Amino acid sequence: MSHTLGVRQAQKQKTRRALLDAALELLEEQSLSSLGLREVTRAVGVAPTAFYRHFRSIEDLGVALVEEALGSLHPMIRTIVSTTGDGEERIARAVELIAGHVDAHPAHVRFIARERHGGVQAVRAAIRDQLALFAVEVGEALAEDPVSAGWGEEDLVMLAQLYVDQMLGTASLFLEAPVGEARERVFRMAVRRLRLIGTGRAHWLDGGVGG
Repeated sequence: MSHTLGVRQAQKQKTRRALLDAALELLEEQSLSSLGLREVTRAVGVAPTAFYRHFRSIEDLGVALVEEALGSLHPMIRTIVSTTGDGEERIARAVELIAGHVDAHPAHVRFIARERHGGVQAVRAAIRDQLALFAVEVGEALAEDPVSAGWGEEDLVMLAQLYVDQMLGTASLFLEAPVGEARERVFRMAVRRLRLIGTGRAHWLDGGVGG
């Protein structure tokens, strides 16, 4: 009996994974608001009724994709926060990490970039809430850096949001410029922007500017 349940559970997870993958592939060419349930189930080869065993709606599937996509971004941005600093080599390494993440997860990056300001309210809210929570986590990590001595909690969250927004923006730009000179321009601009954030961070409390 337990073996049968295990097989059924594995099949259920396999179908759920197939629905997510099919939706993500279809979203390469369209927005979530235009994606139809039957499109997704047809791509997987299951009946439309099978969809509801896994998701309540296309919006629910979209929220699951948000969790998955941002889950893949979290380790990259955490590494970048710990990597960034005044040194050119450290900043360049951070930008290389972003480019590598885009190369590894282009569909996830494209989905978040498109749906962050897209037409499905539940998905926009999920992205906003996830990024807000993430900014708090990153702010806590930044608080442990000696450079942040004397910073208030609100300022640390603001700085974290700057880093997160910069990473997402750079990832989107790399997505549109995957090779050649355009990619080099994105790389150079990302380095300059991170350097600017780092410079501002180092001098935020000078002369009572911050707080």
